[in-house]
Amino acid sequence: MSVTITETAYQSILAQARKDAPVESCGYLLGPDKETATENFPMTNIDHSEEHFSFDPKEQFAAVKYARKNGLHIVGNWHSHPASPSRPSEEDKRLAYDPNILYFILSLAAEEPVLNAFRIVDGEVKEKYLLR
Repeated sequence: MSVTITETAYQSILAQARKDAPVESCGYLLGPDKETATENFPMTNIDHSEEHFSFDPKEQFAAVKYARKNGLHIVGNWHSHPASPSRPSEEDKRLAYDPNILYFILSLAAEEPVLNAFRIVDGEVKEKYLLR
């Protein structure tokens, strides 16, 4: 399987991550199918942490409602790593409960941002997709 993220969606998550840094930023990526992310649905990291994130449950519900209303799919969730590489931490793997979506991680640690997507099943990375 491959995955595509539009430039508009990418620029949206990049801007959000840069604005929120050094706190981790997060949201959902939505699209017309499970392989194409066309929209960022930004969410609040209610932990306000530089090392982990938690979604606001009300915002999660709003994202699902928005996706259904607009005929979109949740391609995956995303979060930023302001100071570490674009790879799932042990906590990221442990909290990846849905094997049907992708987990996108945007690293701002280097001069050029790096975005990867991962399929995580039962706490184990099964596939990696390099996007930028």
